[in-house]
Amino acid sequence: MPGINPGMTNERSDAIGSVMRAIEIIGCALGLIATIALSGVAHAQVFPPGGINNQPVIPYPTAPAAPPPPPITVPKVPQMNSPPPFALRNTTPGYVTQDTPPEPVLKRSRRPSFSERVARCLDDGAAWGMNPNHRAAYSRQCANQ
Repeated sequence: MPGINPGMTNERSDAIGSVMRAIEIIGCALGLIATIALSGVAHAQVFPPGGINNQPVIPYPTAPAAPPPPPITVPKVPQMNSPPPFALRNTTPGYVTQDTPPEPVLKRSRRPSFSERVARCLDDGAAWGMNPNHRAAYSRQCANQ
């Protein structure tokens, strides 16, 4: 090994090498011991003392108490023989006069336009379930009446 490190002797490199091997062996042994010790139980599956059935039971939440019912009040029913309240009484006498009713004015109702009659007839035909050809014939006949 003259080309690697000329200042280091052969004895010294053997001593360093044996110390490194000892450290590697000790590290592997500690890792193997830790693996064996921890391999029996996983950390997430640690059971409490007393087993699984000894865990405290969380009670179900109870429903809140029902609200009190609303108060029921019976309204006062007016009697037929009781007088009306003062606000409804007529305090001033009224005058009743005999008049003849006005003459009724009769206006002739306006006939719907042709387009309004066609639209109404088409709607009626659609409501009766007619197909488009029958609806067209029906609306022509209906609108011209």
